[in-house]
Amino acid sequence: MKHRTWLPYLTGLMLTHGLSLAPTAGAETAAERDQRMGWFREARFGLFIHWGVYAVPAGEWKGNKNYGEWFLEETKMPVSEYEKYAAQFNPVKFDAREWVRMAKEAGMKYLVITSKHHDGFGLWRSASTDWCIKSTPFQRDPMKELAVACREAGLKFCFYHSIMDWHHADYTQRRPWNDRVSGTPDMDRYVAFMKGQLKELVTGYGPLGILWFDGEWEAPWTHQRGLDLYDYVRGLQPDIIVNNRVGKGRAGMDGMDRGAERVGDYGTPEQEIPPTGFGPGVDWESCMTMNNHWGYNQHDQNWKSTTTLVRNLIDCASKGGNYLLNVGPTSEGLFPAASVQRLAEIGQWMKVNHPAIYGTTASPFKKLAWGRCTQKPGKLYLHVFDWPTDGQLSVPLASPVRRAYLLAAPDRSLSLDGGPAGIVLQVPRATPTPHAGVVVLEIDGPPQPIEARVSQAGDGTLILKAADADLIGHTLRLETKGDGAPNIGHWTNPQDHVQWLVTVNRTGTFDVEANYACDPASEGSEYVMSFGDEHLSGTVPATRGWDDFASDVAGQINLRNRGPLTVTVKATSKPGQGVVNLRSLVLRPVF
Repeated sequence: MKHRTWLPYLTGLMLTHGLSLAPTAGAETAAERDQRMGWFREARFGLFIHWGVYAVPAGEWKGNKNYGEWFLEETKMPVSEYEKYAAQFNPVKFDAREWVRMAKEAGMKYLVITSKHHDGFGLWRSASTDWCIKSTPFQRDPMKELAVACREAGLKFCFYHSIMDWHHADYTQRRPWNDRVSGTPDMDRYVAFMKGQLKELVTGYGPLGILWFDGEWEAPWTHQRGLDLYDYVRGLQPDIIVNNRVGKGRAGMDGMDRGAERVGDYGTPEQEIPPTGFGPGVDWESCMTMNNHWGYNQHDQNWKSTTTLVRNLIDCASKGGNYLLNVGPTSEGLFPAASVQRLAEIGQWMKVNHPAIYGTTASPFKKLAWGRCTQKPGKLYLHVFDWPTDGQLSVPLASPVRRAYLLAAPDRSLSLDGGPAGIVLQVPRATPTPHAGVVVLEIDGPPQPIEARVSQAGDGTLILKAADADLIGHTLRLETKGDGAPNIGHWTNPQDHVQWLVTVNRTGTFDVEANYACDPASEGSEYVMSFGDEHLSGTVPATRGWDDFASDVAGQINLRNRGPLTVTVKATSKPGQGVVNLRSLVLRPVF
């Protein structure tokens, strides 16, 4: 690849994300905030529920079977026609206590349900409009029943509430297919309506744990309106938690605020888990579906495995965040059978391993080849995804270990040996629980991780694999394509970068060969590779697609000093969809 190469960019960690999300200035002290956020940080696991009249068509209309909660917007159906679904919304099989039981037995500590999605339909008996549960044959108040059931079970009850409203006459970004409106829309009137509904929810169904806003990205909503709404809600219930989608600072699906316009208490990554978390003091929660839709779609059978769901929960906790897992109930009021099964199976794992989730903080390790780690003072919880068949688990830890044991068998200690690379635990050859086995290490003082470094082979070759890289940023992911070898993908944010910690034993001149893939539409991203004080720059040439990997020599580099070295790859431009899919860098000595 000579000076024509490829790859990604930038910046030390999350300088644009690394501060706590901020409400209005001077609203509370740090100690008061910690107290208010305490239950959220302890919980780590919640249930998201998307439910509304869009469950009636169950994802299908005029032969298209891929609709969900965005049914009204995606079909562009006249509102007068869509309203007819309310007459068919009759969830006679709804049982609030059964929903809450399933959530609690899965190990969830809070429940967030759509009081109103973007279609404007309210799931409670609102005094502000008839476009709510009052317009259905179901004359009970399911939100009141859920609020009571959550209190009885000790779960925090929370509402999702959409700022955007495709139905209301005063929401100023009207849809042309809204045939129920006339006159000139007025956003101030709409905000007054929304505040009235929020007052009904907070005072009539509270105390609430969270108000989970959404639909803030359209032009009618502004930063100042976000600040005002945050203060209004906190005025109704001072200890309530409000997500960052009340404001305008959210940067897409990575969910975290950028720039100065920050409002809200925590960030909201959607359908993704950040590769490295967001650092100490930043609260966040990844919301994710079990299949491909949030709202009920009877044709969507692309269910994630229970193993994936459990490991997503672990992954979030290991990076200091929460996991909000979604269920889309049917119009009858039932959870889909596949959701019920997965919640029960997650609960079986949590029954044994919940101490390694609740109240834990982020891992002290940058990465672990076999899984993840969470911690509490004096304890490390090792979540082992790839259980060692030889019975030896290596942990890059310098701290003395007072005791090691399986969380599933706390009365039996594990033996261990120490060495320069850390400790080696003698574990059973079979995992103690499905999805992930958990080993507990009791230590004194803060953990002292040992940085893993890549070393040269005997002939001086240095192989930097994707799986050994530190992924720094918010979009980067380790994925598999083609023949299944891991690669660094989802490089859509040029502010992300990768690095390897290496040890140089042999100096000299080396060819730098990259194994990579790049779709032709994204050819031309500029990059800089750094090897300590030595740099190599170029642009990314195309392959035949994101799955088509090729090897090319980017140029030569001189390694002059023995010892530790950091190798980084940063992008300085990204003209297309992504920068590169990077499988490896190989430094070969030039003889």
